[in-house]
Amino acid sequence: MKKFNTIFVTGGAGYVGSVLIPKLLKEGYKVKVLDLYMFGDDVLSGVKGNPNLTEVKGDIRDRKLLEKEIPGSDVVIHLACISNDPSFELNPELGKSINYDAFVDLVDVAKKNKVKRFVYASSSSVYGIKDTEAVTEELSLEPLTDYSKYKALCEDVLLKAATDSFIVSILRPATVCGYSPRLRLDLTVNILTNHAINKGEITVFGGNQTRPNIHIEDMTDLYVYLLELSDEKVHKKIYNAGYENHKVKDIAEMVRKTLGRQIAIKTVPTDDNRSYHVCSTKIKNELNFTPKRTIEQAIRDLMMAFEKNKIPNAMDDIRYYNIKTMKALNLK
Repeated sequence: MKKFNTIFVTGGAGYVGSVLIPKLLKEGYKVKVLDLYMFGDDVLSGVKGNPNLTEVKGDIRDRKLLEKEIPGSDVVIHLACISNDPSFELNPELGKSINYDAFVDLVDVAKKNKVKRFVYASSSSVYGIKDTEAVTEELSLEPLTDYSKYKALCEDVLLKAATDSFIVSILRPATVCGYSPRLRLDLTVNILTNHAINKGEITVFGGNQTRPNIHIEDMTDLYVYLLELSDEKVHKKIYNAGYENHKVKDIAEMVRKTLGRQIAIKTVPTDDNRSYHVCSTKIKNELNFTPKRTIEQAIRDLMMAFEKNKIPNAMDDIRYYNIKTMKALNLK
């Protein structure tokens, strides 16, 4: 039996959101999406017309809009943000206004309107670079960039707002990979697969950096699963969600092997030496959550999508690339 009726999802037309929304609807939830729809109005076309889906095109920085649309929601799942360091650095003031300032209002409006639960998508980048073999939730946060700094600050805001009737949970996902109707081709596994298929070669920048990944189907399953758990299980809890920790050069080899083709791998120097090994033992032990898919499955899913022509103009269409889209839209 469902504990909640209406789920309010910010960024529901984004990379993760567009896979999550159909799953929430399938489970029988009423879903309200708030999104700018920067990457097209057709992202949720697969569930258009569903009587339990409400789509609101708008800006999470608009407090009056939040005050209008949030009442009646039982849960907020907050996915919307300027994603990743390069996108944030493109316009730091814009990034702060969306990733932090709007978050403060969102939490305040949700709490005042008696939202029962708030689930926040933070990031495993909040740890910075650690020497330890396995980065666990108990380690200190040492964010290296403004993007990860504001992710960490938002965690503090949310935890301070928590009460016995305002149940909060924080996830720190690794890099998400795999196919989505709102596909991103600027994420490690997706980039390498795209280049392998469409250029016949892969360029690896550096290669010795270790990066954790999680399949998009597992990431979205986790959000749905959290809704089924008791308040006690998830309240004020922080969980890593990152599994296959591999060097970037090894991911390139996985792509080549999975595609089963002769693909050249070229390595070039990079200034981006971010490297971290995320440990997700806590979420397994406490919530019994483990992933069901692999990086190889994400590669195969992308390959099938290319074969079915679901990803036209993959090298040139700006909608697959956050920075290119943001530059074109010139957001303020």
